[in-house]
Amino acid sequence: MAGVVIVGAGVTGLLTAVECALAGHRVTVLDRGRIPSPRSTSFDQHRAMRTFVPDDVDATLDRVAAHRRWLELESLLQSRFYRRVGVVTAWPRARAAVVAGQAAACGLPVEVLEQEKLPHLVFPGGAVGVLEADAGVLLAHRVLTAAVGWLVEHPLVSLRPNSRVVAVDTGRVEVEGGVTVRADLVLVAEGPWTSELVDVPVRLHRQTMVYLRPPEPLMQWWESAPGAGRLGDGRAWLLPPGDGTLLKISSDAVCREVGSVDAEEPDGGWVDSLLATSIVSDVDRYTVVAVKHCHYATDAVTGGALLTEVAPAVWARPACGGSGFGSAPLVAGRIVNALEAA
Repeated sequence: MAGVVIVGAGVTGLLTAVECALAGHRVTVLDRGRIPSPRSTSFDQHRAMRTFVPDDVDATLDRVAAHRRWLELESLLQSRFYRRVGVVTAWPRARAAVVAGQAAACGLPVEVLEQEKLPHLVFPGGAVGVLEADAGVLLAHRVLTAAVGWLVEHPLVSLRPNSRVVAVDTGRVEVEGGVTVRADLVLVAEGPWTSELVDVPVRLHRQTMVYLRPPEPLMQWWESAPGAGRLGDGRAWLLPPGDGTLLKISSDAVCREVGSVDAEEPDGGWVDSLLATSIVSDVDRYTVVAVKHCHYATDAVTGGALLTEVAPAVWARPACGGSGFGSAPLVAGRIVNALEAA
């Protein structure tokens, strides 16, 4: 039995705690705020769960494994949080045929849809949609709440909210106030704050998301609509409403690099820019309910997700947007494997 300390109570930290406890290890979860942490990048209404990565078979197999584990976690955590409504991606017609063929070769059910099949989404000119049937939307807040409920009842787990970590080293974690927590393995998963504790080369991004309420006549249509990507000019995406969530829209066009979470910026008209982007048709009929500026970190070199051992038995996982949420079970599995290897 090993002792694991996890810094950060977002989805990666909480799911890693679940998997480590299942493997028979003692787990301590520390967070500077509440648990689950409302400041974590995963604290949201919903996130996309995709099963296919074009031109990358290995990454697709990883996504399929994550999808399978999410279904198992619904049963384990006794909560329904995976809305399997599918995810559609807009592609030029010729490219769509290639993408659909790649997915089928991986054994994934896909369907090519004309724009008319999804009249309230706006595809780029001449594009069609490739629908991944074994994909959908994870109800993020439900995931976090269910994980905490399970962890609270587990005898090997200790949750410590309001415990701000000030230093991390092999074998120990220093908490503000002079408390030292010993560990055989440490995972720092504090999202955009991770680089304050360990040396990881990351770039920090700020993304604006707008939450909309569809007009009443369209509510039933949206309830069964899929998530969607590459909309508008090819950079926008949305997550559909359902099970108490709102319609969420955003675009890479309103994503910008910042120096820190607290960095101030002039009003760039991000909300107006996003609403002016062709993502849903007749957007003026929709009601803006909320706006959120979230942060996520990416590898400074590759621009992708990052999980690395920064020191012996010290691992770091800065958040990486929606893909960071969907791949959290894979990260948890790698940490358990690292414990077994050690």
